[in-house]
Amino acid sequence: MKIKAIKKEFGLLLGALTLMGSSALAQNSVVVSGQDPDRRVITTAVPFLNFAPDSRHSAMGDVGVATTPDANSAHWNSGKLAFVDDQMGFSLSYSPWLGKLVNDMSLSYLTGFFKIDENSAFGFDMRYFNMGDIQLTDGRGNELGEFNPRDIAIGATYSRKLSSYLGLGISARFIHSNLSGAISSVGGAESRPGVSVGTDVGLYYSKPILAGNKEGTWSWGVNISNIGPKITYNSADDLDYIPTNLRIGTAYSIELNELNELTFALDFNKLLVPTPPVYQTNPDGTLATDEDGNLIIEPGRGKDPNRPLISGMFGSFADAPDGFSEELQEVMISFGAEYVYNDKFALRTGYFYENKNKGGRKYFTMGVGFDLEKIGFDFSYLVPQTQNNPLAETLRFTLMYTIPSN
Repeated sequence: MKIKAIKKEFGLLLGALTLMGSSALAQNSVVVSGQDPDRRVITTAVPFLNFAPDSRHSAMGDVGVATTPDANSAHWNSGKLAFVDDQMGFSLSYSPWLGKLVNDMSLSYLTGFFKIDENSAFGFDMRYFNMGDIQLTDGRGNELGEFNPRDIAIGATYSRKLSSYLGLGISARFIHSNLSGAISSVGGAESRPGVSVGTDVGLYYSKPILAGNKEGTWSWGVNISNIGPKITYNSADDLDYIPTNLRIGTAYSIELNELNELTFALDFNKLLVPTPPVYQTNPDGTLATDEDGNLIIEPGRGKDPNRPLISGMFGSFADAPDGFSEELQEVMISFGAEYVYNDKFALRTGYFYENKNKGGRKYFTMGVGFDLEKIGFDFSYLVPQTQNNPLAETLRFTLMYTIPSN
């Protein structure tokens, strides 16, 4: 693999493989007129920030914005954290990643929380994405040694109840992405780790309701995650968006009796990142450029993706080349169910859907959970709809420790 590819494209390609399944074998940030006209996959740097990190929610089809709060709420919706019943808790999750392709990649997630008082809570989280060892070579194929690309993000969360039913949370995190060490790329550009910061804002509402003679709880949530500046691995002229994401969802829990509880949850996700436009080509098939060397967008086929953060976020709702119908294709849907017996044992399942033109991820999930006093254990398993998918047999393990409130 050439150093030029390792510097930035390795991270984007890895994200494409992880997020899009086996059909995504190359970066899709440049769409050429006449080639794959309907397939415009949005790729970003540091995609690991949006990977479902814990076993409970990944077993439910990657839902989580409106489910009952726990130690992993900082990832799904920071507004939930103030509603945690326990005084303190910690969670450690681990997942071998892309196990069908390699055997040395993994995602680890450590998080915890502490209730400051009845209405507010503080949390922290740290995720580490180990991409395994790769062999670096120069443009002529000469070996330059091995390197271990890795990403890390460390964050803190503050969550507070605005009322008995409504909570607001804010998270901030530091992001460090090292894809090629200090080895320079082809052309002499100096390679360096990418650094950025991200902010989350979450809103959570949960209220008991009575359906017939059964007590239940209806919840909804909104969370915007990873609001932050673009990241670069070499110069200020080569910037990539981080995966800013909008998550909206609802959940309904019903107490079947004193021992049995059932929850259904539904989430909608959309990346707040510009959609790739379609670029013009010359008669010989090369990309057309203007006098300044900039790529020329096909008239009426999208907008310039190199926009500032705020413009890119809000413009992402109306920049798809095929208009509103394509914007709808960019919405990912998650559905999950959870059965809990006596607050000790849980069975979970779910389904995740993404349009084929935006990645095509479609998979079922399942898992179990055990709660033994202060210690809990969760496990999840992913089953893709397509064969030979790199996400096949993805496992996640989560160990939790909680200290109840007095």
